[in-house]
Amino acid sequence: MRVAMADPTQIPEPSITRFLFADSRMAIFWLVVRLYVGYEWLRAGWEKIVDPSGVWVGSKAGAAVAGFAKGALAKTGGEHPDVQGWYAWFLRELVIPHAALFSYLVAWGEVLVGIALILGVLTGIAAFFGAVMNANYLLAGAVSTNPILLIGAIGLMLAWRIAGYIGLDRYVLPLVGVPGHAGPMAERILHRHASPAVTPR
Repeated sequence: MRVAMADPTQIPEPSITRFLFADSRMAIFWLVVRLYVGYEWLRAGWEKIVDPSGVWVGSKAGAAVAGFAKGALAKTGGEHPDVQGWYAWFLRELVIPHAALFSYLVAWGEVLVGIALILGVLTGIAAFFGAVMNANYLLAGAVSTNPILLIGAIGLMLAWRIAGYIGLDRYVLPLVGVPGHAGPMAERILHRHASPAVTPR
């Protein structure tokens, strides 16, 4: 009798990573991480939106982003600059000329990431966008809590299957599906856009 062999292209997942990132018994741990990271994002974004000076989303939108970017550009000198040349180009050529747009994106992006993480809905995707913002702040030379939040976001991305288990993802993920297993919602969308079968004459 021939024994079926495992796919040689697939590397088995160690039991410790399955426990940490895919076992529902770890959901309470990731809930704590998720709530902390989500609260920090929501608080930071909300402070920008309600800022009475209006430098984020008000009449002076873009002023804070432009000031932040110009401060980062000042860190590009020296043998070991805090801000790399390629990122300085991004700030100088794209961010500063469109500071108002980036200002709204930052403020509302922080709020939306915070809400999604607190509710535990599409947690892995929300954590990814949070990590992108953290990485940009770090590339601009701003440390603060960004390393801590980035580490938390990476953990939530790795644990996307259970990070929102105590949250809305417990119901959302089975509905929309996961890679390799489409949920009822995804199947309806795919079926609706599928090419109609050709009936032979």
